[in-house]
Amino acid sequence: MLVEKGSKKIIWFRNNLRTHDASFWNHIHENDEVIAVFCLEPEWFKKTPFGWKKMEVFRAQFLMETLADLKHNLAKSGISFYCFEETASKVFQQLYSYFPFTTILTQNEWTSEEKALEFQIKEQFPEVRWISFYDQFLIEPGNVPFSIEQFPDVFTVYRKKAEQRWAVNELVAKPNTQFSSVELPFSTKIPSVEDLGYDTVSVDERSAFPCKGGETQALHHLKKYIWEHQQILTYKQTRNELVGIQYSTKLSPWLANGSLSPKMIYHEIRQFEAKVLENDSTYWVLFELLWRDFFKCVSLKYGNQLFHVNGILNRTYRWKSDDKAIQDWIHGKTKYDFVNANMLELKYTGWMSNRGRQNVASYFAKEMECDWRIGASYFEALLLDYDVHSNYGNWNYLAGVGNDPRDRKFNIELQAKNYDGFHVYRNLWLPKKNAK
Repeated sequence: MLVEKGSKKIIWFRNNLRTHDASFWNHIHENDEVIAVFCLEPEWFKKTPFGWKKMEVFRAQFLMETLADLKHNLAKSGISFYCFEETASKVFQQLYSYFPFTTILTQNEWTSEEKALEFQIKEQFPEVRWISFYDQFLIEPGNVPFSIEQFPDVFTVYRKKAEQRWAVNELVAKPNTQFSSVELPFSTKIPSVEDLGYDTVSVDERSAFPCKGGETQALHHLKKYIWEHQQILTYKQTRNELVGIQYSTKLSPWLANGSLSPKMIYHEIRQFEAKVLENDSTYWVLFELLWRDFFKCVSLKYGNQLFHVNGILNRTYRWKSDDKAIQDWIHGKTKYDFVNANMLELKYTGWMSNRGRQNVASYFAKEMECDWRIGASYFEALLLDYDVHSNYGNWNYLAGVGNDPRDRKFNIELQAKNYDGFHVYRNLWLPKKNAK
């Protein structure tokens, strides 16, 4: 059904912080009055029961950079962007007094905290039309060759079916329409991390991700990685390395908050394959995007089970909660120098390689035997590329309560030998007296 023109519409941004390949463009018209809103939920900045904030400073800094870029890019189309340091349900009540909106445009979210917020707003405004979309997927759930109820628990089953069709939609075009700016009596200032109560943070010179947030940076990095430097041609060989910005795509932080579209990556790769070269490495980046979709579909299928101690398998273990062991893990004081180096990199930069994540999570759950949800919460707080579905899906997987059919345990010393045989990575992050 077509939405009538001349409506008052709100674009409620969540984890879709971009203007390229953005479905909301399909639902706003030249005569509409449109504003864009983002809410910094107070819960994000409170301490969890484990002692850290739900969002620590690296994620917060990256988010503020992303919002500043989004505000700038929306302004090019005449759309006013308002950032609030208040929960969305209260914000929408305040907004309605000045801007009696008829439509809310937002990304589909399905995890419990996000759905609770939606429910509150829908209760307050039962007459308002909701239009939502799945902008965070490469292949939308409706295009997946399984129902969500019958979605396979093993990645390979999903991958083989998905690769038969690659049912990826075309990119949503950004219109040339210039909207009339709507000025409301609210500040559009995006806070600094200091405003939010964090200490000032600077980029560690050793960081493997010294990049800023926002779609402008994301698209620039994508172009450089694929077209200018053509590093995509060696991705499969380098993806398990540990030092430097070049070894992996480094696209995940922008993907995580939606400032980069997975479909944009897909179509750029397909163009590169057609014009330059198709090889195992170009395929392997697409393979990793399918893993990302897989965990989102698993999350859709299992809901809150993803966050329960017994995981999606409902498998019971005797988990521990050893405060000293957990602090030693966080601060890089375990018996494994490879684990320690990875945890220090995370502590000082908000980044850790995929190889590192698998090792430190396996150690936390399989050797320390600590409640895996504590480790997952720490990753949530620190990781620049935190994505709720991938994070908790991977922790389920590595803790033996998720999608790993082999329930493997990593041999940390062998992993260190295989991936850091000359101690280059460990020497970079460990204090000299501890480096071997």
